[in-house]
Amino acid sequence: MSQVQALQVQPAAMELESQRQVEKSLKDLKTKVEVCVCEYTHVCVCVCLFVCLFKNMIHCFILQVMEHSIRCLEEQQDEFDFKYQTHLMDCENFLSDISAMLDAADVLRSALIDEELVDWKWRQQKSCIGAPDDTSLEHLEKWFTQIIECMFQLQKFLQKLDELVGKMTYDNDPILVRKPPLKSRVDTLLTHLIKSSFVVETQPSMPQGRGPLVLRTNVQFSVKVRLLYKVSELNHVMKVTVSVNKFRKFNVLGTLSKALNMAESMNGGMVADFRHLTLKDQKVGGGGKGINDVSFLRILYLATSSLPVVVVSNSSQQQSAWASVLWFNMLCSDSKNVKFFETSPAATWPQFGEMLSWQFLSCGKRGLDNDQLETLAIKLFGKQQSYDSCKISWTKFSKENLPDTNFTLWVWLDGILTLVKLYLSDLWSDGSIMGFVSKGKERLLLKKKQNGTFLLRFSESIKDGGITFSWVQYANDGTPSVQTVKPFTSTDLKQIALPDILCDFWIMVAENIPVNPLCYLYPNTPKDQAFGKYYSEKTGEENPYLKYLKTKLVFVSKK
Repeated sequence: MSQVQALQVQPAAMELESQRQVEKSLKDLKTKVEVCVCEYTHVCVCVCLFVCLFKNMIHCFILQVMEHSIRCLEEQQDEFDFKYQTHLMDCENFLSDISAMLDAADVLRSALIDEELVDWKWRQQKSCIGAPDDTSLEHLEKWFTQIIECMFQLQKFLQKLDELVGKMTYDNDPILVRKPPLKSRVDTLLTHLIKSSFVVETQPSMPQGRGPLVLRTNVQFSVKVRLLYKVSELNHVMKVTVSVNKFRKFNVLGTLSKALNMAESMNGGMVADFRHLTLKDQKVGGGGKGINDVSFLRILYLATSSLPVVVVSNSSQQQSAWASVLWFNMLCSDSKNVKFFETSPAATWPQFGEMLSWQFLSCGKRGLDNDQLETLAIKLFGKQQSYDSCKISWTKFSKENLPDTNFTLWVWLDGILTLVKLYLSDLWSDGSIMGFVSKGKERLLLKKKQNGTFLLRFSESIKDGGITFSWVQYANDGTPSVQTVKPFTSTDLKQIALPDILCDFWIMVAENIPVNPLCYLYPNTPKDQAFGKYYSEKTGEENPYLKYLKTKLVFVSKK
């Protein structure tokens, strides 16, 4: 132990030096490291401070940008909300305006179609039997054109809304909700207006016929249709075709299809004028022919129908056919009532008298006055306080013979009308012919007048129409008497006009002296003043009926 403890090792100088070197190197290294650490720590602190500062700056900037953005969004939202609400309100207002315009258009449509057009058709129907009603279409054409143009404009507005929806739409878009029913209303109005604007302007008639609506097989007739929507774009575009709704079998011959055009109208209307049509009877078994066979001319595509036409096969049926036309169009405003004559209603006297007056207006340019109408009413109903409630049936008008005759009321009246139209129109027009006056009233009137006063009246006993004159003459004791000549018929008036008969009428008095007893037309117009302008100056050579006579033909009657 003591021996070991005694053995102490003494470091060698070499080792001590190396250790110092190591210590020194370690110390230098540590010092360098500490210096470096201090420097690094300083740099890190600076960098961290800069980053923090930069981050704060960025954060502030971002906040400013976001605040600006939110303000912009808020402003945009306010603007969007304003524009959205404005757009919504404008859409609703626009659609409401269209709806209001359609309401107004519907009211106008009703006034135009249900009132004005109906009135025009009734006036046209009456004009076919002689009523002097205005049947011009200018006002209706103007009104139909304007309202249809407005409807097309509304249709364009609604189509524009479709374009807007195609670009952008959104939930609860009022255009999507409200436009379809508005479009449906516009389409319905347009369809109704255009269909109703297609009318028969001139009813079917033959050039030499008894009147319109009486057609004869194998004889040409004409009919004209018109579209009241007048626009140049449709000129020669729309085609019209004629056919027959058949209650008897007919073929329609001629040019059956034409384009609506403005050239065939005096005022530039859209018309199709069918001037050379003919009905040909189809040879089929079954029912025979008759004057009450009624047909309708139908014009297709935009469909319209004529008034019922009566078709006859020979001219002898025209008188009865015209009676049917008169009765139907006097009493029936439903032009499609094909069963009218199965239970034909009676006519009141005001209706019947007015219709008769129209016939004389058509034939002689003057209707019947109250005295003439009363004479006819007394003939039909006897003396009455008032005739307004009196009625005449279809049978009494056209089927039953008048008392003590072999002809009907209509045959008698039509014979007089024919006589007026062919030979007496001027005298009837200027009021020279009293016409309808009973024999009893005739005597009462003349016996109050001066000698030679005469009047002209229609015969009640001649089937085909006759006219006679009666005059008053006084005996030496002042007693008046009324004389009447045998009625003149169409056979007589073909040869000598009635004014010439009145001018050259003589009677043989005592000692065979011819005297003209006619001096004053009732009530007191000198004969030559009343009829002088109608006297004929033809010589025998100029008048084929007098070519063998070198002097005037006069009527001489024995007293």
